[in-house]
Amino acid sequence: MLAKRIIPCLDIKDGQTVKGIEFENLIDVGDPVELGKYYSDNGADELVFLDITASHEKRKTLSRLVTRIAKQISIPFTVGGGISSIADAETILSAGADKISVNSAAITSPGLIEDIAKKFGSQFIVLAVDAKPEDGKWIVYKNGGRIKTNLELFSWARQTQSLGCGEILFTSMNHDGTKNGFALDPLKKLTETLNIPVIASGGAGSIDDFIEVFNYSNVEAALAASVFHYQEIEISILKEGLYKEKIPVRI
Repeated sequence: MLAKRIIPCLDIKDGQTVKGIEFENLIDVGDPVELGKYYSDNGADELVFLDITASHEKRKTLSRLVTRIAKQISIPFTVGGGISSIADAETILSAGADKISVNSAAITSPGLIEDIAKKFGSQFIVLAVDAKPEDGKWIVYKNGGRIKTNLELFSWARQTQSLGCGEILFTSMNHDGTKNGFALDPLKKLTETLNIPVIASGGAGSIDDFIEVFNYSNVEAALAASVFHYQEIEISILKEGLYKEKIPVRI
């Protein structure tokens, strides 16, 4: 059985790591390069960096930040934010990222996923999906959770898988930052619906939450931010707890 991955997520705004609750009320929590090195040195399996205010003008700044990060860490890392073309993807991968994450641009132009997959390979593409339940359906949002779309989570995930996406990073918007646990039912359904790995995101507040999501669903990784940034959970202690519950992890 493959080891389950623990992934700290660093949301980046104007070069600094920030965190909020339900995608709002962002506060500064530190330098992304320093935090990335800390997590790399202390047991994280991968990292995700998302530039939540990315724009064409800031793309070069993000590229330089990726290069700085790559020099400081020894684990794979994914970078997302404003990637809307093969050229954007190539810039970030060339700067040192191991994978790129797409979200809003893929919603606007689903063919982008297919184009990037053909150019670089599916293993380089992570589709980030932000969604929340409305009237019995999980509705997808874009632009950092600010704009509602007409897409439904599960059908969108299946479509992107068929286009060549290599992994799904699903964030439950109404769990994000609440520390009340992951959105278990949609995560379970995603893992039953898809043939590609699913990363759980949104709601981690305790070691038990990680144990629960791995036992309840077949997600291959769990991502969190504030509980790691504020050292409420140490990754080494988290992994010890998972190991005791017979959940395979890299110690």
